[in-house]
Amino acid sequence: MRTTITQPLVSNGYTLETTPERLGWLEPTDPGLPIEQLRATYRKQGYLWLKGFFDREAVLAFRRFFFETITAGGVQAFFGVVKSREYEEFCASPRLMDFYRAFMPGQPYLHKRKLIRFNYPGERNCTGGHYDLIYLRAGTDRLYTSWIPLGDIPVEMGGLIYLERSDAIGRRMEAEFRAQNAELPPEERINAYNRNMRENGWISTDLVAMANRFESRWLIADYTAGDMVIHSPYMIHAATQNDDPAHEIRLSTDIRFQRMDDPADRRWAQDWTPGDNL
Repeated sequence: MRTTITQPLVSNGYTLETTPERLGWLEPTDPGLPIEQLRATYRKQGYLWLKGFFDREAVLAFRRFFFETITAGGVQAFFGVVKSREYEEFCASPRLMDFYRAFMPGQPYLHKRKLIRFNYPGERNCTGGHYDLIYLRAGTDRLYTSWIPLGDIPVEMGGLIYLERSDAIGRRMEAEFRAQNAELPPEERINAYNRNMRENGWISTDLVAMANRFESRWLIADYTAGDMVIHSPYMIHAATQNDDPAHEIRLSTDIRFQRMDDPADRRWAQDWTPGDNL
């Protein structure tokens, strides 16, 4: 596993600092460890990078299905993939459901609104720094995001990056927003785009300033097909630009789980559609 990068990492026009105080590497975790050890690591870090969680060939097979479908049907086929049996079976695979059943513990509920993201090389607009609960305030905060690279995503391709120790930062920020939003009407209070929030619900698109502000560092990784990262709803994360030398498209999916008996945000009970304002 490498510990250096060969080219600058850019996000929304800002080039990340490469000093040890501002840039580091995610710590991988063996998914075969005892479940209590996995829980303890998750609580400590705010994330788990589970190396080789899925069968690599199964992930690559879904990647082929995605691009074959899009090639045949054009852009209109994209949301057909989102609603497809193949995607649902991938997201609700026995391997994944059994893991969450043990990890929570309890009967897992998979949110119906599931996201597939693809990024072309050179696209300048990147996901800004944020934590997921901003978009899921109408339900429990005992939820988990699974981010799954659909193919190999080396650092240069711009996968997810995490602000170290930011689970605590996100919890403080959400408490502040909760106080600010207390007098808003219910629908506006849960909305990530309400008058007290920043543009797009993001904390900032300037990841350099964020790392300096919180005296932390961004954690990067070389992801491979079969990996999965779980992060808490308060863990701050973002993405960098796809500058892959091989000009490959970055493809990933992020899906969310919670216990069946916890309250769920009803806005996430429908398939992802354009303009759903989430």
